[in-house]
Amino acid sequence: MSDTTLYIKNMVCDRCKAAVESLLLGMGLRPLSVGLGEVVVAGSLSDGQRAELSSALHRMGFELLRDPRQQTVDRIKTAVIEFVHYRRGAPSVNLSAYLADRIGADYSALSKLFSESAGTTIERYYILQRIERAKELLFYGEMTLAEIARELNYSSAAYLSSQFKATTGMTPTQFKAMGGKSLKPLDGIV
Repeated sequence: MSDTTLYIKNMVCDRCKAAVESLLLGMGLRPLSVGLGEVVVAGSLSDGQRAELSSALHRMGFELLRDPRQQTVDRIKTAVIEFVHYRRGAPSVNLSAYLADRIGADYSALSKLFSESAGTTIERYYILQRIERAKELLFYGEMTLAEIARELNYSSAAYLSSQFKATTGMTPTQFKAMGGKSLKPLDGIV
């Protein structure tokens, strides 16, 4: 009996992973690994178990993905979120190489699929995630704009500030003055 890999939409943080793992254990399933958007459980699932799991995940704000194309798009989103929000410091590879390696497919094919399915480019999604991370770091107030720029691999604080204003309509200083009122959940960024 082989193990089952499940792709789950909207898993964007450690709390999401803990909630899904708890749900699986509560259903009598044995999770072998629980990552952002991807879970491996021991053995196979019956149609009834899949339906029950899908319903329970839906009640928690998640979605069990069955369509392979949608699974790949969600895996791309999850990989971008990991790349931006959970890696510290300047990445050792660029985004396209990271995604190709992480997903195991040619970047140009991933880019085409993502654009067709998500209605935006991977690059635009990456920018939106970087700006959202910058907003979080500004909100916490523990880093200067220059430190945030370095953390998010911008060439300068001025470039980050320019992209921030182009994306949000306000400068980082204006955002800080608002007290973080426009922070978005990571699964709500498109």
